[in-house]
Amino acid sequence: MSEIFSYERLYNFAYNVFCNIGCNPGDAKLATSVLLSADLRGVDSHGVARLTGYVRLWEVGRVNAAPAIKVSYETPSTAVVDGDAGLGLVVAPFAMKVAIGKARIAGTGWVSVKNSNHYGIAGYHAMLALEDDMIGISMTNASALVAPTFSIERMLGTNPIAVAIPAGDQPPFVADFATTTAANGKLEILQRKQEPAPFGWVQNKDGQPSTDANELKSGGALLPLGGDREHGSHKGYALGSIVDIFSAVLSGASYGPWAPPFPAYVPMPENMPGVGLGHFFGAMRVDAFRPASEFKAHMDNWINRFRAATPVPGEEKVLIPGDIEREMEVFRMAGGIPLVDPVVQDLQQLAQKLSIIF
Repeated sequence: MSEIFSYERLYNFAYNVFCNIGCNPGDAKLATSVLLSADLRGVDSHGVARLTGYVRLWEVGRVNAAPAIKVSYETPSTAVVDGDAGLGLVVAPFAMKVAIGKARIAGTGWVSVKNSNHYGIAGYHAMLALEDDMIGISMTNASALVAPTFSIERMLGTNPIAVAIPAGDQPPFVADFATTTAANGKLEILQRKQEPAPFGWVQNKDGQPSTDANELKSGGALLPLGGDREHGSHKGYALGSIVDIFSAVLSGASYGPWAPPFPAYVPMPENMPGVGLGHFFGAMRVDAFRPASEFKAHMDNWINRFRAATPVPGEEKVLIPGDIEREMEVFRMAGGIPLVDPVVQDLQQLAQKLSIIF
């Protein structure tokens, strides 16, 4: 069962939660906007369902609610940002804006981040570049829950990649995807609903395919994009590795099996080679390559042609990356955001603990 909540109600609650743990009003507003953007766009696994998780990280001292985020190293077109253990929801937009600022001057800007935490949906940060007629790129490493192809050991996170590209009359192209067959948050949703996982999402502790949504609790692992070698899991493994290296090895964050786990009750790995989670952002000014109006006209042409592609029997149309999320955002902003009962109960308990009205 699920219950519908207005965007305003959830926004006010999340804002009060962030203020309660010590965020200043500006950071609380930003963190809330990033968090709720996931619920609006239908990425329920990364929205208010994660709010309690952020609070728990703060409670055990792994999140700094009042960070002094800074650029620790830079060149004209690159930078490293130290998030000071802040909420990734706040650190990531700061870093993306640094990349955009670099791109305004140099044509492109590239920023790697260390000492951060879970940053919500990757697409939010990539889309910040659209306002400046730039292409935005966003990626992050994450808790090690993914077994590389041919392994039973969990070595990588779901490590998403997002790319946002402006168009003219058409909506922007926005690709936002995990480098696993499914993000861990989707597995958590199945757990709450007590439903099985589709084949190809997880394997058990012995490396055998499984449909048990609780497999990770028994030592199992998520699978790279592709699911198995015959379906190209080595490509998903490679993509996840690239994200890990760009986000963490490049910045000085902890990488691979040493990436800090999101659940606060999971012990931190020993002998961590870096600090916190890492992110990577890119901004490319379109007019550094060709006139922006010309590029956007051709993006419209590209999008229109792909929309006109002949669909397979039974399908209405061919979609462009970002279509579903954009339509969902309009629908949920008007009609409300559905939350499953376990999430509602979780938020009610959080409200009681913090003495906040839900």
